[in-house]
Amino acid sequence: MEVTRQLMLEMVSTKMPYGQYESILLCNLPVSYLAGFNSIGYPNGKLGILLQALYEIKQEGSEHLLEPFKARALSGIK
Repeated sequence: MEVTRQLMLEMVSTKMPYGQYESILLCNLPVSYLAGFNSIGYPNGKLGILLQALYEIKQEGSEHLLEPFKARALSGIK
């Protein structure tokens, strides 16, 4: 899966809509939670795409790539 700038921006600005981590920004979800989706399947639609891409980033140890996007999201710059 190609992780684009737009996906990264959405990872740092989208909240989990349900479950144990409801209202937590996707980028702050623990890898163990994401691994659960990897095992049972991701939700359909945009949320599933974001969770899968985030899992790949975290599995590769590349979370640092999200930091500039977090800063942009906090400042409101797109």
